[in-house]
Amino acid sequence: MGHTLRRFVALALSVAVLLGLAGCGQDTSAEKPAPASSFPVTVKDDAGRSVTVKTKPQRIVSLAPGNTEIVYSLGILDRVVGVTTYDDYPPEVASVEKVGDFVMPNLEAIAAARPDLILVTTGVQADVIDKLESTGAAVVAIDPQSLDGLYASIATVGAVTGESDAAAEVVRGMKDELAVLQEAIDASPVTCFVELAQDPLFTAGSGTLINDLIEQAGGENVVTDEGYVAYSLEKLVTDDPEVYLATKGSMSDPSQLAKRPGYSDLSAVKNGRVYILDDNLVSRPGPRVIQGVRQIAEALHPEAFGK
Repeated sequence: MGHTLRRFVALALSVAVLLGLAGCGQDTSAEKPAPASSFPVTVKDDAGRSVTVKTKPQRIVSLAPGNTEIVYSLGILDRVVGVTTYDDYPPEVASVEKVGDFVMPNLEAIAAARPDLILVTTGVQADVIDKLESTGAAVVAIDPQSLDGLYASIATVGAVTGESDAAAEVVRGMKDELAVLQEAIDASPVTCFVELAQDPLFTAGSGTLINDLIEQAGGENVVTDEGYVAYSLEKLVTDDPEVYLATKGSMSDPSQLAKRPGYSDLSAVKNGRVYILDDNLVSRPGPRVIQGVRQIAEALHPEAFGK
């Protein structure tokens, strides 16, 4: 259980396999960096820190899969010299040097990669930021908690890598794709619940990226608690969401949901409205979250998508 809990905590902090138990970064969505074509560049990151990047980075270490996906979307994966063992997208990342896992980055391996820019997240990685700065690299924390926050984070990564134009294009593409999705939805919000882990039952409430994705997809989360929280079956049955969403992984297997004690009382189970989401698309703060919004929207409003 210890290893599983570590992974769960890690993914609550915007990464790779699932979401977890603790920690939310500051959402600095209102503080978008101005496009910059020259260096030095100064940004305010999601840890509330002012960071100056003196020269255009050529050796980047990314310590969260979402950060890696942002860098890839900017077309500069060739400048990445280190990632975590959780990074699995794009497929080309398999050939990039691994510098520890998400929860416990290997400081020696990171230093050996000689980075000039390190992209981290907050939460469990907050304690290593000072140590990472001792490498001489600029350290920028990325941990958005909303879609607008993600847009701002992509702009931040674009600014500190010298790729502001590419970042703006990525954000435009995401917004355009989202607009098309939302145009197809012409119905009242559908109530739903999202399962991130089943034993114990954990979910995402207000102030989380997943909650924002649900709302963007025309849904209403029955969970009003803030953050990633434990939830009782009794409360779930009382809330009785119309749709039950779940990520499938090491901590959640919704395929046998109806056979769990008490779950057969849920309207979503009775009506066959249980849907499995790709956890990487809804939990990683990267450009692919719009695909996650689509999955959620198709589950909530199947008639709008010919389902």
